[in-house]
Amino acid sequence: MIAVQCWDDGVHDDIRLIEILRKHKAKGSFNLNIGRHQQKRAGGWNNQGKEVYILSLGELKDVYEGVLVANHTVSHPSLAEIPVEQATREVREGRERLEQHFGYAVEGFAYPNGSHSPAVHEIVREAGHLYARTCENADHVFPPADPMSQRTQCHFMAEDFWARFEKVKAADGVFYFWGHSYEIMNEKEWADFEDKIERISREAEWKDLPELFKDGGPGTKRA
Repeated sequence: MIAVQCWDDGVHDDIRLIEILRKHKAKGSFNLNIGRHQQKRAGGWNNQGKEVYILSLGELKDVYEGVLVANHTVSHPSLAEIPVEQATREVREGRERLEQHFGYAVEGFAYPNGSHSPAVHEIVREAGHLYARTCENADHVFPPADPMSQRTQCHFMAEDFWARFEKVKAADGVFYFWGHSYEIMNEKEWADFEDKIERISREAEWKDLPELFKDGGPGTKRA
């Protein structure tokens, strides 16, 4: 069984989350909006009384050392709701600037607000991404019918998280979940999250999604 996870928006709680991933030798990808990261850490929004801060540009390399970054556009617009020319700039510039900053090929994409359409799929595909993650769930996620509409099993806080996990485990498939680190609100939830990562690390093999597209995975033929 293979486990895959990704996290959106490049916020300060990613620091603690990545520490947990490193502790348990777990892989994960982080979907960043490069245009939102400024010279200083900035306030982003309030989540149920908790202030969320966007990491500074200068922090990014250290924070995401050893994990994978992916494109989440420059500024987080709903791509299916803006003009094609603007959407194209957001996607292409987001990838180019991330690659310049981190110094490696950025191959993954996540749709801001889950907003996508066939036209947006083509923009993302033509910009050179291997896959694009939606916010939609499915029982079988890999290989996807179209890599530009990659689904996940569930959000990391889904009530049926472990039921879905066990179903994928029984089929020796790919279990893919996602979330935002700022959604972890207190010490109990941080402890629960670490317990979750520890269990998955014992029962599954962690991969980054681009590895599956390159090397094959359950349901694919290896070259």
